[in-house]
This record gives sequence, structure tokens and C-alpha cells, in this order.
Amino acid sequence: MMQQRHKMNMQVAVRRLGSAGGVLSVCHGPKIHTVLRRLSAKAQSPRPILSVAPIRALVDEKFKVSVENLPPAAPVTVHSLHQSEDQDCWEAYGHYISDHRGTVSVSEDLSFGGTYSGKEPMGLLWSMRPVPGSRFGLRLRKMDVCAPMLVNITVFSGHEGFREHAPLASVVTERWHVAPGVQRVEVTIEGMRGTLFIPPGLGAFPGVIDIWGGGGGLPEYRAALLASHGYATMALENFALDDLKGKNLDLNYFEMALDKLKNHPQVISDRVGVVGLSLGAIFLLYLTAESPTFKPQCCISICGSNILSNDGTLNGFYNSMFRNINKSRLDENNSLIWQDVGLEMLCDPTSLVDTAHCCWSVELTIRAGQHQNSLI
Repeated sequence: MMQQRHKMNMQVAVRRLGSAGGVLSVCHGPKIHTVLRRLSAKAQSPRPILSVAPIRALVDEKFKVSVENLPPAAPVTVHSLHQSEDQDCWEAYGHYISDHRGTVSVSEDLSFGGTYSGKEPMGLLWSMRPVPGSRFGLRLRKMDVCAPMLVNITVFSGHEGFREHAPLASVVTERWHVAPGVQRVEVTIEGMRGTLFIPPGLGAFPGVIDIWGGGGGLPEYRAALLASHGYATMALENFALDDLKGKNLDLNYFEMALDKLKNHPQVISDRVGVVGLSLGAIFLLYLTAESPTFKPQCCISICGSNILSNDGTLNGFYNSMFRNINKSRLDENNSLIWQDVGLEMLCDPTSLVDTAHCCWSVELTIRAGQHQNSLI
């Protein structure tokens, strides 16, 4: 009688254990030890470990992201999240399958989908986009280059609907635009305004003038990063496109900047180049063609063309651009595409700058894809 009652109690206990844990519904006494061993092994299994190396690095420095202690052949998603200084959130993610050891290496393994695919060690950074529901027309930009870009990297279980799962592990990493020892010097001379970044060490260093596009202002992050790689770089404040109507291009503004950089004691005077983006690239192509003193050794034109009129009037450029504004169009994402506006301006011989007689050592022209803006 006692043995029968003990057996019944054991069966009831096992039924309760199974219904609570979802492991079994009915189990007889001899199997209870097997169930308990499985539950104990599950409770003692190590948690996934997420590691990022280096944890602090330049924003363009490759880093290694790896996950350990996963089950073999487990689908997981590695996700990055950054809140910009504009208080907007940006994300990137890749879908991975763990190997037979239960590990994932973002640097070595293939992503099977997400915001990037294939073997992309830096995909968690370069493929960042606004999170769903964000404001329209955002740009990821760095305003305070002396503060790090904080990126939260997390691993989730599964692929589709991974956001519904609790994170398995998470790490915060710092991405910097300024390397240790880089000096930041604000420059204001006779109406010229810029920021000079000087690499660590005695020098002398090759120099770069950095001219941005028609958004105006004084972006510093490209200049800071160039200085972190050994180039004394001056980010030069540019004009906003809306401020140019009715004005002419002041050659002296840019000539003064180049002269100041060439004569800096920590700059190699005969190794100074210029990089321009969009409207800034249009300016520098005109300057190198028409200015008697603006003669850099290297000219890098990013998404810009030689379409500034030969008389140097920005008003003429402004009018020509908006005369062809009907060539602009909206894409499937409701983004304004300017490509055909620029192409139409290139068909007008009076809008072209003759760059054939420019005497630079190196010219590099970088074009964007077919749907990219080329005039900002």
C-alpha cells in the first residue's frame, strides 16, 4: 500500500513538472531521472558570449564581432543600433547561422540577409539606416568629432521577427573620428573660417583642404578622420546653396585657405591636395582651372562636375540649375533625384569649365550611383 501511494505521488509530481516546463505531459516514475538530468543540463548551459574587438576604434577601422556558446546551426541576428546627435536612431543587422562549435564571426561568416549580405566585416556600420518609423530625409552625421559614436551591438535568436525576442547578449562599442593626439585648431582669418586638424607628432605632414557641399556649414568629421591617418587637414566653411543667389565665387577665400595651409610649419608645402564634395567639388574644379595661385598637387572630386560657368558667377550657375529643375524627379522612396539636372547642364558648353590645362599631379573623380544626388 505504501509503495503504491509513493508511485502515485511520483506520477503526479512528474505530470506537474511536465505541464509547467512544457517538457512532457505524462511520464512514469523510471523516466523522472532522465527528465531531471535534461533540465539540469539546460540550466547549467553557458550563456551566449558576444565580443567586439577593439572595443574602441576609429570609425573606419575594421573590428571583429563574434558570438560564442550558441547551439550548433542556430539562426541568430547580429544587430547594431546608434542614436545620433539629432536624436534619431539608426540600425543595421545581419542574419547568421552558427557553426558546429556554436560560434558566429561577423568578420569571417556570411550574412544570409538583413541590411547587408555576404561577408561584410563592417556591414554593421556602413549599412546603417533609420529605424522603421523614423523621420523622412535623415542623414547620419557627426557634429561633435571630439565625442565618440556609441554603437550598441546585440545578438538575437532567430531571423524573421528577431526584434520580438529578448536579446541574448549586448555590448556597447565606441567609434571615433579623432585618434589620440590629434590637435583641433579653430581658424578665423580675414573672413575665412575653418578647423585645422593636425596629426600627432612633430611632422611635417602632407596637407588637405576639405570643401563640403551646398548644405553649407562646417562639417569636421572627414577632416578629423584624415588627420587621424596622418594628413594635416583643414575643414573649410562653405556657403549654403540658398546663400549663393546673386553672388560671385570669391576666389580669394579659397586661395587664402590653401596659402595658410601650405605655410603652416607642420605641413609639407609641396604636398597639399584638395577634396571637394558635390558643390564643393564644383568649386575646386573651377578654382584649379581659373585661379593663378590655387594649384594643389592632388584634386579629388566627389559627385561634382566642371559645370560652373567660365565667368565664375555663382548666380549663373544657380539660374542654370533651377532652369533645368523640371528634370528632377522622385524615386520610389519619394527622394528627389537631381542626376538629370546635372546631365542637362553638362550639355550646355557655356556652363563647362575647361580643366584641360590644369596642372595637378593627380585627379580623382568619384561618381555616385544612378540615383544619387550630385549637386548638394
